[in-house]
Amino acid sequence: MNKKNWTIVGILIVFIIGGTLIFKSKQNKKQEVSNKDITITHKLGEARLKKNPKKVVVFDYGTLDSLDKMGVEVKGLPKSNIPSYLSKYKDDKYANVGTLFEPNYEKLNEIKPDVIFISGRQSKVYKELNKIAPTIQLNVEDGKYMESVKGNLEKLGKIFDKEDFVKTEMKKLDDSIKSINEEVNKSGKKALVLLANDGALSAYGKGSRFGIIHEELGFPLSDENIDTAVHGQKISFEYVVEKNPDYIFVIDRGAVVQGGHKSINKILENDLIKTTTAYKNNKIISLNPELWYISSGGIVSTTEMLKEIKEVIK
Repeated sequence: MNKKNWTIVGILIVFIIGGTLIFKSKQNKKQEVSNKDITITHKLGEARLKKNPKKVVVFDYGTLDSLDKMGVEVKGLPKSNIPSYLSKYKDDKYANVGTLFEPNYEKLNEIKPDVIFISGRQSKVYKELNKIAPTIQLNVEDGKYMESVKGNLEKLGKIFDKEDFVKTEMKKLDDSIKSINEEVNKSGKKALVLLANDGALSAYGKGSRFGIIHEELGFPLSDENIDTAVHGQKISFEYVVEKNPDYIFVIDRGAVVQGGHKSINKILENDLIKTTTAYKNNKIISLNPELWYISSGGIVSTTEMLKEIKEVIK
């Protein structure tokens, strides 16, 4: 072999060795990131865990929604009241870890999760869950819907190495909110948000779990003095007539909870309600209770919630 050929062979060997070392270096860095300990601060305390935990248990359907969108696998969840769009999690390959209010500790100890995600519904059992695995509360605070969603997604992005994905999804949500807000501000039409629960009605205003409609989306209140109680302000049909909103948004809780009864039709058929501006203009809107009541706070649920509102104001 002449000198020129040996030179070429030498260069190729250098490239091969260099490429191998670079590949190994990248692999090692990925491994380091995966094994890195991180600390997540949340409302109930701090959780220290490894990045990209493998055994994930979720007690909140909004968080499940976001993890599903991110492509993160979960090991277990409560299987009562799973929203229809997340029905794949009814499969036996996902462990049933109790109910939204009563964890199955035996099953959790069997799974040995790397992390447990909860919401406010499980705050009373946080200490017990935290003994089993690092437990993180991802709450959607009343009156701070989008702020909470953003904070929760940022935490998930940090844990599962999905920061860029989260930024992209948040940009989509922010753009949608801006678009809706502009249309709502043009019209100035007032809204009333109602939760129907087996025939009983409660009104929700600013600072409530459904406050996004008034705060981020900008619908003026038909009543500025709605009580900000956790379960809303109990009202009558006469109250609705008195306030006479341009829009009535109804979330029918009874349609999605076990043992509940759908009551939206009773509202629409009520003679008093038929006298309202909202009824006359076909602006009594039944919002999807799975999205607004069961799994709010997720990427998909929030996206669909905004789509529902956008459809109304076209």
